[in-house]
Amino acid sequence: MKLRYSIALGIPLMSASAMAADLALKRDIPQLNVAEYHRPYVAVWLETPEQKVLANLALLYDVKKKDNGGAKYLKDLRQWWRKSGRDSAMPLDGVSGATRPPAEHSLTFPGARLDTLPAGEYQLVVEAAREAGGRELVRLPFQWPPKSALSIPARGKEELGALTLQLTP
Repeated sequence: MKLRYSIALGIPLMSASAMAADLALKRDIPQLNVAEYHRPYVAVWLETPEQKVLANLALLYDVKKKDNGGAKYLKDLRQWWRKSGRDSAMPLDGVSGATRPPAEHSLTFPGARLDTLPAGEYQLVVEAAREAGGRELVRLPFQWPPKSALSIPARGKEELGALTLQLTP
């Protein structure tokens, strides 16, 4: 299943912007053998090597709870919450979506929305947290723009399975 999210990068233009390229994230949510299973909340964001947040790309949580009740657990995504979440109004327009069940899922961020991103080093950060479960954060460093198609693998230990960042010029 492929989910598409639009993003509005609040990145200031620096001299010349890099050419447009596509960024996609394949992520595996593992099936855990636990007594009380809850779908994980997941935040995906873009940051500099100095860990300055540039943009929130995806925020998956229980968006169907009455009176936006699922938002009260977003603080369990500790890194995302401290860096970006607590100063944001929920749901994040064009970024928020529902949690996903255990399986492989894809998020695609079209190049036309990333064309203001200056050439350089960046990190795609994925954080997952589960009610009555654990929390995990994985960073995928990459160069922007990609010169050729590139696939960057990573693996979580428990809350996140295999992750693959795919960059296409």
